[in-house]
Amino acid sequence: MRIPLSWLREYVDLPATETGRDVQAKLVSAGLEVETVEQLGDGLKGPLVVGQVLTIEELEGFKKPIRFCTVDVGAANGTGEPQEIVCGARNFAVGDKVVVVLPGAVLPGDFAIAARKTYGKTSHGMICSSDELGMGDDGTKGIIVLPPETEVGKDAVELLELVDEVLDIAVTANRGDCLSLRGVARETAIAYGLPLRDPALLDVPGPNAYGYPVRVSDPAGCDRFTARTVTGLSPEARSPIWLQRRLQKVGMRPISLAVDVTNYVMMELGQPLHAYDRSQVQGTVGVRRAQQGEKLTTLDGVERVLHAEDLVITDDRGPIGLAGVMGGADTEIADDAGRATADVVIEAAHFDAVSVARTARRHKLSSEASRRFERGVDPQAAAAAAQRTVDLLVLLAGGTAEAGVTEVVAPSAPHTITAPADHPDKVAGVTYGRETVVRRLQQIGCDVYGQDELIVTVPSWRPDLVAANDLAEEVIRLEGYENLPSTLPRPRSGHGLTPRQRLHRRVGRALAGAGYVEALSYPFVGEQVFDQLLLDADDPDREVVKLVNPLNDEEPALRTSLLPGLLGALRRNDGRGTHDLALFETGLVFHPREDRSVAAAPPVDRRPTAEEIAALDATLPDQPRHVAVVLAGAREQAGWWGKGRPAEWADAVEAARAVAREAGAELVVRGGQYGPWHPGRTAELAVVVDGTERVVGHAGELHPRVLKSLGLPDRTSAMELDLDALQAAGNDTPQAPRISTFPMATQDVALVVDVAVPHAEVEAALREGAGELLESIRLFDVYDNGAQLGEGKKSLAYALRFRAGDRTLTVDEASAARDAAVALAGERAGAVLRG
Repeated sequence: MRIPLSWLREYVDLPATETGRDVQAKLVSAGLEVETVEQLGDGLKGPLVVGQVLTIEELEGFKKPIRFCTVDVGAANGTGEPQEIVCGARNFAVGDKVVVVLPGAVLPGDFAIAARKTYGKTSHGMICSSDELGMGDDGTKGIIVLPPETEVGKDAVELLELVDEVLDIAVTANRGDCLSLRGVARETAIAYGLPLRDPALLDVPGPNAYGYPVRVSDPAGCDRFTARTVTGLSPEARSPIWLQRRLQKVGMRPISLAVDVTNYVMMELGQPLHAYDRSQVQGTVGVRRAQQGEKLTTLDGVERVLHAEDLVITDDRGPIGLAGVMGGADTEIADDAGRATADVVIEAAHFDAVSVARTARRHKLSSEASRRFERGVDPQAAAAAAQRTVDLLVLLAGGTAEAGVTEVVAPSAPHTITAPADHPDKVAGVTYGRETVVRRLQQIGCDVYGQDELIVTVPSWRPDLVAANDLAEEVIRLEGYENLPSTLPRPRSGHGLTPRQRLHRRVGRALAGAGYVEALSYPFVGEQVFDQLLLDADDPDREVVKLVNPLNDEEPALRTSLLPGLLGALRRNDGRGTHDLALFETGLVFHPREDRSVAAAPPVDRRPTAEEIAALDATLPDQPRHVAVVLAGAREQAGWWGKGRPAEWADAVEAARAVAREAGAELVVRGGQYGPWHPGRTAELAVVVDGTERVVGHAGELHPRVLKSLGLPDRTSAMELDLDALQAAGNDTPQAPRISTFPMATQDVALVVDVAVPHAEVEAALREGAGELLESIRLFDVYDNGAQLGEGKKSLAYALRFRAGDRTLTVDEASAARDAAVALAGERAGAVLRG
């Protein structure tokens, strides 16, 4: 909402020294969002005067029409002689009054005016357009032609009100009253502690039986409808300069007198109005819901098919306007020479905010009227707005106000709120006292009764005040948010992170330390991605929870795996030139429950009971926390230090091991096969929970068909784990390392096994066979030369470290432990000690 300071001063006697910046600071302190203060006419310097065109000579021989004019500017040029000016515009004629800028003046934009020779003539100044003066859109895109009665030589800066300050306010959805000069003036008067001259305080005649006939069939959609009639409007009457300039300053384009007056009153009082050409209205004006499929051509020339929920204005023919949004073309005010409107019916009504908002969105037709009705319009202002419109039309257009006044009003009671007098104190943590609370509420227009318990009647222009907290907010903002003390919250002791949160953070730190970058993705997927991931038709991950109102129709389901989002991030980064990638994500996945019943909606007038909350929780899907990684490109970069290394399936498996270590869980790694992973390069990951082994994820290289369907780089690897299951199998209590003062004994063994035997199976057998003396085991060499070992064989070399906590081990003890480990590996994995 744009608020000219000159217009605002009509309602509040601001000190003459107050600037737009000063008013901005006051209003911001009161809670309004004043974004900018525009300085109109900044840098403008005269002489800028009214002139009358005496002669026009058409200059020939140029690419565009050029006119050499003589203009009477009175005594403004110091000589009284006509001013010679070259001009290219053609929307003026001899005898017209125009705006002339003389040499020595400076126009907005630091455009200095001087006499100069052009097109073979010397131009002593310029005849101005609205754009050149920074006036905004006047609808003509040409020279400003002033009314014939304008005095020659008059200062045009004052006449056109070119110097002003305009406050641009971002009005929030709850403050519809501030979409008007009246509302902002009220806030300004409160901020300065000055009286308000309310423009809605007018003498309004009461309704009578002689008004234009109106029938409201839907009182819920329209609870108030005022109709007034003005006849005998002069067809030559035009909006005066002051009215046009005020409309331009608030961002509206002048159109015609009748339309300009309704727009002016809307900006002044906040009440949208509409003027109908009475000669085009047939019979009674009505308000009802549209019939499905009815059609209406609105003022923008578009034929619209109406919906059954649209609220419409009608006459005996059918719809003539979308209530609160836009009028119809059939009853449009005419301003052309062939048919000028002489008699108008003025509508000032109050429409349901929700109905107007839905209609505006349904037809993609936002207007100044709909913006106000959506946010709340003062229903008590309709009669005053209609009277103000009548007065201006009579004054400016020579019309006659008919005595008939129509008012259709649905019975309603003022809204009251009961609240303790100290409620704002409790909300703000500041002691205001009853007197301050009552004074502030009365300033915004409330009627307040009571002592310790206040009964507050809310003013009609503040429909956003519905509860005690709203009243507290008003008191706090008017007393100044800056006066609230800064206090830190005091949490109760002993409430730290939960075990789940601690594990989540440890896993994130571990993966980040291993070179992975966290990438968060949206939890929405389309079901076609499961085909791209090669999931079986009966795979549980295909059972999804679908959203009723998805953000994207192509992704209507909640994810059952983190991989689609992570792989999408990897694909986008690879497509933008980053080819060496290692990404991870931790987050929730969603699995529907077998019982998919819907819980009843909880109450809004009280806190739900524990049973109601439990019933709601029972309908929620299972939401385990997962962790996943994806890798592509180089895992280790090449450089002066040596060759690099590409990311491979083993890196994904090692990421799973790192996560398991953070959870304190023993991870079982074995060959497997599942959906998106390569059948020969997939590790199945399992843990033991309560004595039962449970598969918690997979890791390895992705299937080539998956890479092709998703557009991923070759040899992309991935891992995904159920973090909650891993936590259940682990130990959240950190284990301190055991330090021994006795020396360590190292024994190396090289075992020959079949190529198909995984290293993890051999290691597990060695670890179990070595017993409690084994401190660590490490695979340090893999050799698979078939010529020396035999076809289908490989050699695995391990370093076994033994240590006792109470003595120095003898060679025989270490050798015996090694032999036991080798023996069990031979029994379990068919391992043979390499000679």
